[in-house]
Amino acid sequence: MDSPVTETEPTATLRLANVLYEKKDGIAYVTVNRPKVLNALNTPTWTDIRTAFEDARDDTAVHGIILTGAGNKAFIAGADISELSKATALDAERASRFGQEVLDLIENLGKPVIAAVNGFALGGGCETAMACTIRIAVDTAKFGQPEVTLGLVPGGGGTQRLPRLVGKGRALQLILSGEMIGAQEAYRIGLVNEIVPAADLLTRAEAILKKIASNAPMAVKFAITAVNKGLETSQDQGLLLEASYFGLCAGTEDKKEGTSAFLEKRAPQFRGR
Repeated sequence: MDSPVTETEPTATLRLANVLYEKKDGIAYVTVNRPKVLNALNTPTWTDIRTAFEDARDDTAVHGIILTGAGNKAFIAGADISELSKATALDAERASRFGQEVLDLIENLGKPVIAAVNGFALGGGCETAMACTIRIAVDTAKFGQPEVTLGLVPGGGGTQRLPRLVGKGRALQLILSGEMIGAQEAYRIGLVNEIVPAADLLTRAEAILKKIASNAPMAVKFAITAVNKGLETSQDQGLLLEASYFGLCAGTEDKKEGTSAFLEKRAPQFRGR
């Protein structure tokens, strides 16, 4: 990484109807901006989220992303029920696949994404948070997968990511009951990494990303990939993946810089090569 730069004012980079998108000091801020409907997800909003994350992925100056919701009530309260109520079976399947593709993009972005959960994270909102690398939440946040109360199952990865995060039994209890849980319970079961005061939510997310950004960018990317891909296979296959990424990292300039800096007792200057 190059030497630290002077802090700059946030800059708007894309004009999106349902998402606020800014970049500042190597961090991209993606804010779902539909507070009147508690940031509910409809097709145009999913499209805007995808556009913002594709831009953040492709911008070499961006080292991390913070995803949150506008207002102080909701991160994302779920799907837009007015849109969902009109969907046919084919419409619903297509919408599910589209949402899953967007969340796969977030999960496998190659850069750390922090969900700054500032309120309700229900249904698609909980699923969106689970696709992020790290989740931090205010103490008033609420989580849940209430789809069964609408005659549905989770369609944005909830049946797959939730068991991987909290275990099969806890995941099934949440999915089958449709109940909401608070931030403390979400933290206890491993759904949330940290709970912070509302006033510190973005500051803490920024601090985590800045700490990650002090490390070798390619090592960070490969570590995310190794964990994600390893969870999809056996431990033996995962260990082979790990060895492969370990070898790839060993061939980078950043590895040479990191080991040299350690031996010379100085701070490394990583450049992502």
